[in-house]
Amino acid sequence: MKFLIIDIYYDGFLKKFYKSLAGIDLGYEENKHRIMRQLFGTADYYSKNLNLIGNISEDIIYNDKILQNKWVKEHGQVRFLDWLDGAHIPFTKIGFHSHWQNEILEQQILDYKPDIIYCQSLYDPGSVFLNRVKKITGAFIVGQVAFQVNFDKELLFVYDLILTSFPHFVPRFKSIGINSEYFRIGFETSILPKLKEMKKQYPVTFVGSFSRRHDNESVLAVATDVWGHGLVPKTSKYHGEAWGIDMYNILYNSKITLNRHISTAENHSNNMRLYEATGVGTMLITDYKDDLHKLFEIAKEVETYKTKEELINKVNYYLTHDKEREKIAKAGQKRTLKDHTYKHRMEELVKILNKYV
Repeated sequence: MKFLIIDIYYDGFLKKFYKSLAGIDLGYEENKHRIMRQLFGTADYYSKNLNLIGNISEDIIYNDKILQNKWVKEHGQVRFLDWLDGAHIPFTKIGFHSHWQNEILEQQILDYKPDIIYCQSLYDPGSVFLNRVKKITGAFIVGQVAFQVNFDKELLFVYDLILTSFPHFVPRFKSIGINSEYFRIGFETSILPKLKEMKKQYPVTFVGSFSRRHDNESVLAVATDVWGHGLVPKTSKYHGEAWGIDMYNILYNSKITLNRHISTAENHSNNMRLYEATGVGTMLITDYKDDLHKLFEIAKEVETYKTKEELINKVNYYLTHDKEREKIAKAGQKRTLKDHTYKHRMEELVKILNKYV
């Protein structure tokens, strides 16, 4: 199968990345390669592993104005350049449904001719746009979601299939007439050789999002060092945002790292930190979920908490019992590398798609 994977990157990450490239002019492919090397989000984990198991796949960062501008220049689509040219146009003035984004993406889709258009965001580039290119190309449209969603057929009608790491979302999508399957997140093993030991070893870290849908009280009470974005806490523990390889190195250099799920997850385990933390070999203490045991063996591969008091007690215990902490960390990594890599996930994805395509 031939996949085109459409992703959205946070503006904060893009600003930081292009600031690091100040004065360096790269072509489209090299620019994209350098972005992927930063390991933001799922980076090229899908395309890399899909290609590895015999498919053809390509990534597009839909909202990266600078990168998409390079594609336009190299492919001679000069009608876009008057609007796009010039770094003086700030990211904050580029909406997720801006005209230039859809115009360029449509040309990329027509040039690439994918069998599968895989959208990492359900609402970008949007059903109206996807419906148009679907009629033109006949592509099978897949969406993926691990966040709060409006179960509205009018907004999601274009998707032939929606994949979600929330098992409780599957019947909700089906109830509005959209095919849906449970599809877990994973860990990319090629990260491991890129990790570096830091001089500072963090006792207890938290790296994540802060919002009204997250219970922040427990992790802020216990973590010694905090990174994140959103409604960031006013505390001396907070060190700013951490993306990609910087985030992985923080996890790797932590004795313990904490996790907690968004309220939308309800009683289900699903988020990326489960696999990122265990994948780099750090002990994970996560909020208890009813189905966590299906992913990891509790108290042997990861630890859990239900209350702030329980979290405090477990953190204090494992900080003073090094051998037990390290044993759980190693077992968690072993389990992730055995069952939860993106190669495993892409093999699962192809099996799912073979039922529909």
